[in-house]
Amino acid sequence: MTDQYAVIGNPIGHTKSPLIHMSFAGETGQDITYTAIEGPLGGFAAAVDAFRAGGGRGLNITAPFKLDAFAYATDLRERARLAGAVNAMKFEDGPEGGPEGGRVIADNFDGVGLVNDIQRNLDSPLAGKRVLLLGAGGAARGAILPILEQKPAELVIANRTLSKAQALESQFSAHGRLSGTDYAALTGGRSGRFDVVLNATSASLRGELPPVDTAAFAADGLAYELVYGKGLTPFLRLAQGVGVRRLADGVGMLVEQAAEAFAWWRGIRPDTRPVIERLTVPLI
Repeated sequence: MTDQYAVIGNPIGHTKSPLIHMSFAGETGQDITYTAIEGPLGGFAAAVDAFRAGGGRGLNITAPFKLDAFAYATDLRERARLAGAVNAMKFEDGPEGGPEGGRVIADNFDGVGLVNDIQRNLDSPLAGKRVLLLGAGGAARGAILPILEQKPAELVIANRTLSKAQALESQFSAHGRLSGTDYAALTGGRSGRFDVVLNATSASLRGELPPVDTAAFAADGLAYELVYGKGLTPFLRLAQGVGVRRLADGVGMLVEQAAEAFAWWRGIRPDTRPVIERLTVPLI
C-alpha cells in the first residue's frame, strides 16, 4: 500500500516539499505519495485529524503551524521540546489499528538541516569556530542545539530585544558555550569577528537588512541566509560588500531538513545533492 505524507501550512502554494520528497522517493525506491495541505487558520488540529483518518503516516509543518504542531504532539523529541516548535510529525496507530489513541511523535529538523548544509555541503566545520546567530525567534531557537552539539568555540545570539536573547542563553546554557546580546554590542568590533554569521531574522523576507555591524564579519568566514530563493538579499549583499567570500542561502538547509524527516519516516537517507542543485538560485 502506498504510504501518504504531506506538508501543511498557510499559505502553501510556494512549497517545494512535494518536489523534494518525491525526488527522494524516486531515488530510494519508496512507495509514497506526498502532497501539500493548506490548513485553515485556527483549524490545524482538525486538518491533521482528517489527514490521519485518511491514512496519513507523517507530516511536515511550516508557517504558521509549528506551535500548533507542538501542542498537538503526544511525544516530543528533545530538539522539538527545546525549540518550542515542531516541523515534522510521525503517526503511530492506536490499539484499534487506526489513529484513535495513537502516538504523534514530533521533532524539529530545521537546525539539523542547517548544520548539515554548512558542514557537509559547504565544507565549513563548526567545531572550534565563533558563530553569530542573528535573531531570537523560532528559526533561531531551532538552530541553537544542533549548533552547540558541534562544539563551536562560542555561539553568540544577537537580537533587537536583549531580554529575548538572554532568555535563550539561559535556556540552552547547559548545552554549550553561548551568550545572548543585542546588536549594539556588535558595533565597532567590540565582540570580535565571527567565522560564521547566520541570519535567522525575518528581515530578508521584507527586503530589509538586520542591524548587524559590518565589523562582525570575517573575510574568510561564511555568511548564511536562512531564507532561500531570494538571491542576494540585503544581508548577503552587506557581507559581500565587506569582503566576505563565502555566501549561502537556505536552499541547502531546506533540502537537508527534508532528508532528515524522510530518513526518520522511511529508514533510508537520500542523496541531497541532486535536489539542492536543481533548486539553487544564483546569488546575484
